[in-house]
Amino acid sequence: MTPRVPSPVNEPNLSYLPGSPERAALKSALRRLSSEKADIPLIIGGKEIRTEKTERTVMPHDHQHVLAEWHPADAAHVQEAIDAARDARREWGSWAWHERAAVFLRAAELLTTTWRATLNAATMLGQSKTAFQAEIDAASELIDFWRFNPAYAQELCAEQPLSTHAAWNQLEYRPLEGFVYAVTPFNFTSIAGNLPTAPALMGNTVVWKPAASSMLSGYYIMRLLEAAGLPPGVINFVPGDAVRISELLLDSPELAGIHFTGSTAVFNSMWKKVGENAGRYTSYPRLVGETGGKDFIVAHPSADVQELAVAIARGGFEFQGQKCSAASRVYVPQSIWPEVRDRVVAMMRDMQMGDVQDFRTFVGAVIDRKSFTKISGYLDDAKQNATIVQGGNASDGKGFFVEPTLIETKDPAYRLLCEEIFGPVVTAYAYPDAQWTDTLALVDRTSPYALTGAVFARDRRAVREATTALRNAAGNFYINDKPTGAVVGQQPFGGARASGTNDKAGSKLNLVRWVSARTVKETFAPPRDYRYAYMSAE
Repeated sequence: MTPRVPSPVNEPNLSYLPGSPERAALKSALRRLSSEKADIPLIIGGKEIRTEKTERTVMPHDHQHVLAEWHPADAAHVQEAIDAARDARREWGSWAWHERAAVFLRAAELLTTTWRATLNAATMLGQSKTAFQAEIDAASELIDFWRFNPAYAQELCAEQPLSTHAAWNQLEYRPLEGFVYAVTPFNFTSIAGNLPTAPALMGNTVVWKPAASSMLSGYYIMRLLEAAGLPPGVINFVPGDAVRISELLLDSPELAGIHFTGSTAVFNSMWKKVGENAGRYTSYPRLVGETGGKDFIVAHPSADVQELAVAIARGGFEFQGQKCSAASRVYVPQSIWPEVRDRVVAMMRDMQMGDVQDFRTFVGAVIDRKSFTKISGYLDDAKQNATIVQGGNASDGKGFFVEPTLIETKDPAYRLLCEEIFGPVVTAYAYPDAQWTDTLALVDRTSPYALTGAVFARDRRAVREATTALRNAAGNFYINDKPTGAVVGQQPFGGARASGTNDKAGSKLNLVRWVSARTVKETFAPPRDYRYAYMSAE
């Protein structure tokens, strides 16, 4: 028998229209989760562990509303997680790839059906995502990861070397020797689900540290995986102090890899620590990271004004600009800038900001007070050193609300065009039409990041020129589309430069990083004489 997984197809996004069954189910789940206060333990080796100290998870759009209390790990728990991962690896790593894949295929089907409303509601309440933003993330994208990754694993395992009639050559795709440390961010529930499970699919066992600010959805992912049949200890759920947990795990000789999404500074510190410890590890750890971004839209004078304006509005302000791929800097020719500006402003004034349980809301709250304070500081800077075209206000009385803000600057080196903000703030620079080629060079050199970017032009020569000039400026490049919304199986995601290792989540390229290949050669008729034919007598 040669097992084959079902051919993956992207999960359709549900509409949540008034009167639809999915809308009713989601509303019900929102009421249920908002009326409860979850008690979130550590889950290590399949066991729930509670500590004397707890931390709180609140709604960003109503920060007095406590959704959950969670138990942080101490040093002993971290070591327990390492031990549990080691113990589970012995059996899990020996399973055939398709036996492991069955767990995640079942998880995908559970999420498609009975778990969809719960995980979407947890994402909405805990991360202040709208119904649509939760649906495309916590449901559709995570389902896609769990269906496409098994298909990519099948492709990888089918890749075998040439053999002859005299020898059979095989590649065995072994799990890494040790545990994988998964560090997940608050902004995408799908990333929180993919980073631990992609290495696990390939036979690895994982210590997972979820983001403190998305603990509720992370907890339900863990429960969903258990419901799908994931054996104890394969993924160990270890929330807590990020710095302390990382110190302990990166000092372990058993560290085999890091699967990370977060800030560039944190990933740099991890890389440095691994380098310092290089001699103590059993094997060189695999470092896979997706980090910061300062994503751009650059428009040619031939760009369609309405299409460009919608891309700025959606790309910059959906989910409060807290996507790794969110449009943050925009370069528009002076000839069309006034019309583009006015159209974007009209859309911004129409955007409803508030509680995401009201399905008319387009913009929720930013994730926490730290983020609110940081973004507010950038707004203060813009009030002094640039022009705020629309927005610019922030309020933390009930929730951490920052208005969608459009800023215009005359200085192409202004800090808001260069630094990652991670909020609903878009800074625009209107360039002279004749400086198209120079502007492409400006876009390329302005930021240290290279995650996503987009060009808008109807002139095909301009599209070609931008695609060439910005070849290294973005790992995901879009033509006449906003720089957000990558779909598993269609646009593998990741960037280079200060944006990460570009190992493309949602593709076979990522799974390759979680295996250590062994070549096996079997000779059918080994030689029986040490001498070679050329050694015969003269």
